[in-house]
Amino acid sequence: MEKQIQRIAARPRLEKRKRVAAYARVSSGKDAMLHSLAQQVSYYSDLIQGHPDWEFAGVYADEAMTGTKVDRPEFQRLLEACRNGHIDMVITKAISRFARNTVTVLESVRELKALGVDVYFEEQQIHTMSADGELMLTILGSYAQEESRSASENAKWRIRKAYEQGEIMCWRHMFGYRISKKDGIQIDPVVGPIVQEIFARVARGESLNSVARWLNRSGHCGALGGKIQGPWLRRMLSNEKYLGNAVLQKSFVNNHLEKKKLPNTGELPKYYVTETHPALIDQEIFDIVQRRLTAIADKHAGRPPRQTSEFTGMIRCPNCGQNFRRTKKNGSPGWICPTYYNEGKEVCQSKKIPEETLRTAIGTALGLAKWDPATFTEQVAYIVAAGPNIIELHLKDGTVRSMEWQDRSRRESWTPEMKERARQIALAQHQKSSNS
Repeated sequence: MEKQIQRIAARPRLEKRKRVAAYARVSSGKDAMLHSLAQQVSYYSDLIQGHPDWEFAGVYADEAMTGTKVDRPEFQRLLEACRNGHIDMVITKAISRFARNTVTVLESVRELKALGVDVYFEEQQIHTMSADGELMLTILGSYAQEESRSASENAKWRIRKAYEQGEIMCWRHMFGYRISKKDGIQIDPVVGPIVQEIFARVARGESLNSVARWLNRSGHCGALGGKIQGPWLRRMLSNEKYLGNAVLQKSFVNNHLEKKKLPNTGELPKYYVTETHPALIDQEIFDIVQRRLTAIADKHAGRPPRQTSEFTGMIRCPNCGQNFRRTKKNGSPGWICPTYYNEGKEVCQSKKIPEETLRTAIGTALGLAKWDPATFTEQVAYIVAAGPNIIELHLKDGTVRSMEWQDRSRRESWTPEMKERARQIALAQHQKSSNS
């Protein structure tokens, strides 16, 4: 049979419209900057929609975010859209608008390049998909990072010069004061007297936990909200600002990339400035309270360090959400919610669980002939003290086991030390009655 050849006419492939998005960012929340951001959004919307070969894929814009941080919400949303295949090209004004950290720039660009997404920087006229794109990005990204470092150093210099001249900087919240640009630092007429009462109570010998319970039951909270607890009170009572004075530069920012706020333990000079604002507490009361805090610290300093246990951080209170902590009374260890311990059953209705009872109940649930902490840690994710005498065992395999534990009788709960103490008291009372 003779070979036959049939020609099939070629069909030109229709070019797919490129899906283009834009990214914009301003590094300040001021009105002028936000107006600039609105202009950028409008500009990019018109630019993309006016190009016949482009399909508009949105404008992603972050307000008041720094270019050194990777958790910008709109930037992350843009990356996610690229990962899902919804964008072919991203337009942005400049490298410094995309990110000021060289590592962030290169990591993001390389990921997008692997996804087939081109990034075009208008100011530098760079397409990242071009041959020399990444080389130029490395160089220009380094300049952008240096620009960020320089701006950070300039800001630090201004703040430190202000400290040297005795100016208070970056002070926004303090219990007992109202702070505003217009009126400066003023005593809060409602909260100020409460601060004075706190100092007076501690000066009279009341414990920090007792004062914290009084404040919480009265409906008071810290400057930023939340329940008041002993450690918060200790920091407040030690603050020299209630005298109308201020120690400046107590903390500092480590660098322009991490921007971690660290306590100043001698890395930089501090400045003690007097009469910077109205005083709430006089020097005599303040000194009495400092001596009380020192006495409390000395008392606790002699205690042995708290030992960890297999139950540490494992038992959760369903009422307040805190983890139970270990206590020891008369030689008998147990686990209790710190809210109940510090504030009483009016605030939290949980119950103390003897440690031996806890081990017996959990050991039975796990089928252990003998208590083994390693097996417990291997199998149990966490425990919920679900009721007065009920605990829920949440296992790492996803199952939950609920069990009831029994209160020990008074006879069972007595330790040998308690029995000996009771015997000595009974002997003393008997001897006293015999002598009389």
